[in-house]
Amino acid sequence: MTVSEFYRFMCEKIPLDYRLDNDFDGMSCCPDPGREVTRVLCCLDATPEMVAEAEEEDCQVILTHHPMLYGGIRDVLAGDYRGERLVRLIKSGISVMSFHTRLDGVPGGVSDTLAGLIGVGNTRPICEKGIARLGVLDRETDAREFAGRIKEVLGAPFVEYADAGRPIRTVAVGGGSVNSFLRDALAEGADAFVGGEIGFHNMTDLPACGLSVFAAGHFYTENPVCARLFELTAEAGLLPVVAFSNSVGAV
Repeated sequence: MTVSEFYRFMCEKIPLDYRLDNDFDGMSCCPDPGREVTRVLCCLDATPEMVAEAEEEDCQVILTHHPMLYGGIRDVLAGDYRGERLVRLIKSGISVMSFHTRLDGVPGGVSDTLAGLIGVGNTRPICEKGIARLGVLDRETDAREFAGRIKEVLGAPFVEYADAGRPIRTVAVGGGSVNSFLRDALAEGADAFVGGEIGFHNMTDLPACGLSVFAAGHFYTENPVCARLFELTAEAGLLPVVAFSNSVGAV
């Protein structure tokens, strides 16, 4: 299977229809679309450390959730952190392909993976392109207990939460930054929203509207989807390698 064939395979599994219009996902770097692919590095971000690991593992493709060139790029210059990375990838013949908002919304993607981990079942899509999911817990809980569950299953160093003061059963979920979707969840009757990043004013305002909110960290809510990228790579008949790409710590 070549790089271009693998990209077409991934696009069949994670269709463009799920991508938001302003997104930058897709093929970020492709030195040789005809290069044969045997090994694929699956990770959240194509950081310099992940590029080095792909070289060490003899991977021809880095498959990520976050676009490497998010926001676009005007030039490729030595000394610039993104320029240096692109030059290294091209010299090594390594392609980078990313599936961002379409992996959020596709069935089995970021939101479904997160929901399953924290015990939210019977989910259905809400918001634009279905990026967030709404479902129910197997049993009613309170905010403190639920925050502890989220922290434990995601391995997050902490979970920020704001308690609306009512039992939680119907829950909306979304990985990463979810500020754009909070009002949708409220309108759909959610008791709580679990996301990666939630702005301070939403944390303080929404509990008064009856919505408890939980922020478990951008990385911790999205990194579990790398297991899905691993599965799809194996389904394509290639050897997947999963790598830990978080460079942000907490004390």
